Amino acid sequence: MSKHARAGSRASRPSRTPGASRPTRRFRAGGARRAGGAPRGSRGARGSRPLAFAAALGLLGFGVGWAYLAQDPPANAAALAASDARPPAEERAARAAERDPFQGLPEVSEQTRAKIPAAARQLILVTGKAKNSSESTAALYTRPATGADWLKSDSWPARNGAKGWSTERTYGDLTSPEGVFALTDAGGLLAKPPGTKFPYDQDASFVATGRGVNGESLLGSFDYVVAIDFNRKTGVSPLDPAKPDGEEKGGNIWLHVDHDGPSQGCVGIPKAAMKQVLETLDPAAKPVIVMGPRGF
Repeated sequence: MSKHARAGSRASRPSRTPGASRPTRRFRAGGARRAGGAPRGSRGARGSRPLAFAAALGLLGFGVGWAYLAQDPPANAAALAASDARPPAEERAARAAERDPFQGLPEVSEQTRAKIPAAARQLILVTGKAKNSSESTAALYTRPATGADWLKSDSWPARNGAKGWSTERTYGDLTSPEGVFALTDAGGLLAKPPGTKFPYDQDASFVATGRGVNGESLLGSFDYVVAIDFNRKTGVSPLDPAKPDGEEKGGNIWLHVDHDGPSQGCVGIPKAAMKQVLETLDPAAKPVIVMGPRGF
C-alpha cells in the first residue's frame, strides 16, 4: 500500500469523543506490551529467572563433582570393582563345596599335607602298601596354582626300603625316610633325556656295585637318578657325599631305575618312568616327593 493511501486512511478516521472508551487502542497497546516486554510479560520473566539460575547452579555442581571423581576416584574404588567382579555368593559357595577335602591326595594325612610347601606345583607321591612293606606305588601330580587341588597325571609300580618306612631313619637300617622332601638335582650314567630342566650330572661313577638286598643285579639302576633332599646339600651332584645332619642318618637317597627288588633306602621306578619324570619336572614348579606308608 502506498504512503498516500495510508495518509488517506488516517484522515478518514472519526474524531474521538471525550470520555469515550478506547477498546481498540487498549487491545493494540496490550498486544504491544506482551510482545515487547510490557509490565505483565516482565513479571513472568522475573519469576522464571530464579529457577533458571538454580538449574544452572545444579548443573555446575554436577559437572564439578563428576570431574573430581574422574580425576581422584575413591580410595576403595579398586576394592569395589573387585567385589563387583566376584561370582555371585551362591556360585562361590558351590565352588567351595566342590573342593576336595583331601586336596587330591586321599592317601596322605592332613598333617603330611600341611608340610607340602605352598609354592610347590609338582609332586611325586610314593605310597607304601604298609609300614614294613617294600612295595609301593609312585604317582606324578601337578596343580595349576597355590591352594588348588592336586591332579594325578601318571602312576607306576615302585619299590622302597627292604624294611619299609621310618621317620627316624639310621644308616643301614634298610628303611626309606618318611616325609616331604624337595627335588632339586639329577644325574645318571646316561645322557639327560631331551627336555630335562634339572641340573644334570652325567658321570661314569653312576654305577651300582655288588648285588641287591635279595641278590638281584643292580645293573642300570643309576642310568637316571633324581636326588631326594634327605640329609644332603642341594645344588650339587647327587654323587656329593656330604651329609649335613650327620653320617648316622645315612644319605644318598635317590629316586632311580628299579632293579626288580627292594632297596637299602632309595625308591625305584621303571626306567621309562624315570625318563618321564626328568622330562616333566621343572625347578620353577618347586617339585617335591611325598613318601611313606598309606595314610602317613
